Amino acid sequence: MTPSPSHQQRLLVMPDDGAQAVVELIDQAREQLLLKQFKLQSREVEEALRRARERGVRVRVMLNPHTSGGDRWNDEAYALLQSWQIEVAWTSEAFPVTHEKSLVVDRELALISTFNLADKYFTQTRDYGVVTYAPEVVAQVIAGFEADWHRQFFEPDLGVGLVWSSFHSRGQMARIVDAATTTLWIQHPKYVDAVILERIIAARERGVKVRVLCGGKHGVSDWDIYDTFSSLRLMGRFGVKVRRQKHLKLHAKLILIDGIAAQTGSMNIDRSAFDLRRELGIESDAPDVVARLKATFEADWAQAAKYRAPDPLDPSLHEEGELPPDPHFVHN
Repeated sequence: MTPSPSHQQRLLVMPDDGAQAVVELIDQAREQLLLKQFKLQSREVEEALRRARERGVRVRVMLNPHTSGGDRWNDEAYALLQSWQIEVAWTSEAFPVTHEKSLVVDRELALISTFNLADKYFTQTRDYGVVTYAPEVVAQVIAGFEADWHRQFFEPDLGVGLVWSSFHSRGQMARIVDAATTTLWIQHPKYVDAVILERIIAARERGVKVRVLCGGKHGVSDWDIYDTFSSLRLMGRFGVKVRRQKHLKLHAKLILIDGIAAQTGSMNIDRSAFDLRRELGIESDAPDVVARLKATFEADWAQAAKYRAPDPLDPSLHEEGELPPDPHFVHN
């Protein structure tokens, strides 16, 4: 775990902090803004970008053109930004989906988040974002942005505490899980990777107390529900405590180890996230960040119900106790 002193990081929690927390970051910019987003559907954020452009900030935005299911959520935002003379481009064709959610302000700070910049994620979902001020970390986020902007290959520095896809993040996530010695708390919606599943079970077998907060079926595609339900059932058989979060939609991606370190970011526990997509996460052992993550997880755990996933081969049971379906809330 790369050291991250508390003065170099702080945490945003959604929906607690809301859109204003992101707007305040954008309003700080005086020279440059770099934004790479899977989904931009927030007029508050868009207006903040417009204000930045009007005060002379160079604003560059990359938006993912379509989801894995073909939805083109960002066409309206793309056209709006263009009309304001903001530099906007689609994300790199090297990745079928760019799921990264990052913002860089003036080469001074970077936000790496699990939430999209869309109203739903500011008001209805549990999500996290880490604001980092560490120069070497900010420089890497900028380097990744520039590589994708110019359609160039990017070889990240894996020693600064960032978690990159494609190619690297499975191993980075496995290393975090393997490091747990006493407790392992996981808050993720999807479980679609056998390598990470085996690592979680191995942690339980070596005596680690493992808690998993999932979202049940809500937002998980019919394609991914087989692996997710089966993985949750397997973890339960090995003594992992599993609960389903329902008071908020679960969109967060969080792993907490031993109460002292954490990993969060855009990537789900998902083969596509590890192997195909552009994703970005961040590690933290900053005391203030970890303390707030722990407190939020504990509060969510207390409000969640014990959960045994249904048989994935029996669709008649899949909707039991679930939140109402939302076609615009799908874990890519």
